[in-house]
Amino acid sequence: MVCAMSSIAFSLIALPVAASPGTGMPTVTPGASTVYQPQRWKHVSGREEDVQAPPIYRSPAAVQANPSDISRSSIPVMSTGSTFFARWASVSAATGYRLDVSQQESFNSYVDGYRDLDVGNMTGRVVTGLSPGTKYYYRVRAYNAAGTSADSQVMVGTTASGAGLIINATFDSSITNNPNSLAIQSMITRAVSIFENLFSDPITVSIFFRYSASDADGSPLGHTLSDSISVGYPIPWNTYISALRAHATSGNDTMANASLPATALSANVDPSGANGRAIGLNTPPGVSANGNVGSGPNFIYDGVITLNSSDPFQFTRPVNSGNYDAQRSTEHEIDEVLGLGSHLNRGGSDLEPQDLFSWSSSGTRNLTSSGTRYFSIDSGTTDIIDFNQDPSGDFGDWLSPPCPQPEPYVQNAFACTGQSSDVSASSPEGISLDVIGYTLATPPLVNISTRGLVQTGDNVMIGGFIITGTASKEVVVRGLGPTLSQPPFNVTGVLADPFLSLFDGSGNVIWNNDNWKDTQQAGIQATGLAPPNDLESAILQVLQPGHYTAVLSGKNGTTGVGLVEVYDISPGVSAELTNVSSRGFVGTGQQVMIGGFITSGGNSSTQVVVRGLGPTLSQPPFNVTGVLADPFVSLFDSNGNVVYSNNNWKDTQQAAIQATGLAPPNDFESAILVTVAAGRYTAILLGNGGGTGIALVEVYKLR
Repeated sequence: MVCAMSSIAFSLIALPVAASPGTGMPTVTPGASTVYQPQRWKHVSGREEDVQAPPIYRSPAAVQANPSDISRSSIPVMSTGSTFFARWASVSAATGYRLDVSQQESFNSYVDGYRDLDVGNMTGRVVTGLSPGTKYYYRVRAYNAAGTSADSQVMVGTTASGAGLIINATFDSSITNNPNSLAIQSMITRAVSIFENLFSDPITVSIFFRYSASDADGSPLGHTLSDSISVGYPIPWNTYISALRAHATSGNDTMANASLPATALSANVDPSGANGRAIGLNTPPGVSANGNVGSGPNFIYDGVITLNSSDPFQFTRPVNSGNYDAQRSTEHEIDEVLGLGSHLNRGGSDLEPQDLFSWSSSGTRNLTSSGTRYFSIDSGTTDIIDFNQDPSGDFGDWLSPPCPQPEPYVQNAFACTGQSSDVSASSPEGISLDVIGYTLATPPLVNISTRGLVQTGDNVMIGGFIITGTASKEVVVRGLGPTLSQPPFNVTGVLADPFLSLFDGSGNVIWNNDNWKDTQQAGIQATGLAPPNDLESAILQVLQPGHYTAVLSGKNGTTGVGLVEVYDISPGVSAELTNVSSRGFVGTGQQVMIGGFITSGGNSSTQVVVRGLGPTLSQPPFNVTGVLADPFVSLFDSNGNVVYSNNNWKDTQQAAIQATGLAPPNDFESAILVTVAAGRYTAILLGNGGGTGIALVEVYKLR
């Protein structure tokens, strides 16, 4: 994504102004030739004070990923598959600006709706309805009562690339004319990017966004925090179930499809238009800007989403204690346009897709608003999360605990002020969208790992990593042992039963795990990173930027060769893994220390410093005994070729390494500075001359 913002010199003169043509909206309707009859759906999201009675809340058993606030700059520059954010510097004399957007730097033609577009007195605009992975050019002119300036310099914006899900966001004048327009547009763009990064279905979903105290049809929203109007289609039971089964791609899908009933529970299943297209059905957009449902040139949206402007929304994070998180509510309504919801909201006997996974106990379904009802994908054995049974809220949402909520999930029926959350691959919303027909994207694999001999006391394996940026990051930390005895590793003397602990920068335990199925099983399986052996460990967490430590030991004091790994499973957010350091015993042969890392980014390159420390660990604050006296480090590419080797860091690259500020403290320690292409790399740390001892291998990402 590229988006330039530059100072612009304007000279205000009287110039004629061309009229702005209307905005076009492309739609995509893949699938079979049969077109089904559309129906109007409406979902609402409530506030906690609207709960009629204290809910009976049960903390979800299977999904332990803890959503937390995401701290971002107030108006970040971001692109999606169909948008980029055009921004420019303000001009003191201007009362407004006119925007041109083109695919040609010469502006021989214009993007539909973006020729001489009057954007008012704003210094930015999200440009919508574009093609993914495409470069666009834009320029602006300032105007006031005296006239209009000449064109600014030409600036560039690029939409995000991707062949998967595209959410085409369009903004109502209640947003574009709002004094807080830039923050609102930016918030919606952030929400859209989360879904586009999560799902790879090659469809376009068109959504019309509003910020108003009234609904799209003009009726007052009252106490409703937000709502969505979408199009749904009654699909014959066998047609829908066959399409859903054929679409299965993930482990979640396999488990969920096994729980589907052998006989029909209703004549039809009613997916949303977007959900139908995701599994190959011909269910086109069918909502107009005023919330009516039908077909024809005015019915171009899959949904209309309205945030209630009467409520105290905040469009940036972290959210103040008295405000509602606008991004959380936006993601909530996008979920419903995509297809989350229950038939209990609208009456009738036809089920919605999410109703297929509604249970009251193992083997017993509950499709009513009475008693306990929870979301499960294994025939009710695992209660992932309870459904809301409060009639003042949406029956397709989650049961909401009192504020502040311990798990403030996006799809909780009632929201709390001051709390934020996002949809993720392992959240209840992500799992639910996965099993009703969306395909979780395989993220660019960004991984850091270290293999070595795990002993006891100070000689356990300690893996440290740093998350930088302004957003929270979802990671999986794994501790493997038995897997290393299998091909292609074929290591002897492996750690038989790993035990993994994750600590924050203050030394507080975030999570412990012995066997990965003990906790978080469904969430870890949803990531596709479940350890191969049941005795191995895994932890799934959403972490704020900071320093973290993973300690790998053997259960009951056992020892052996183990592997500690950290996987970044949210590569689309404004944060990244920038450093990994692992401390452990360096032996010989298969017991040397091996640090692996994977860089992503297509044709881009990454500059890294790889260090091997030993003598430094004998000094404060480490005070370790038995350190590796003379480390030797080598870096290999994925084909086993040596990229660089170093014994003592001053032997080569001394000036360049000193310039990074990462020169090792001891002259006998090792360091490598290298720029590498995207790919897999391995750093091997051993003792010069066959020496052994405690050492530290580190990889720092510079740029």
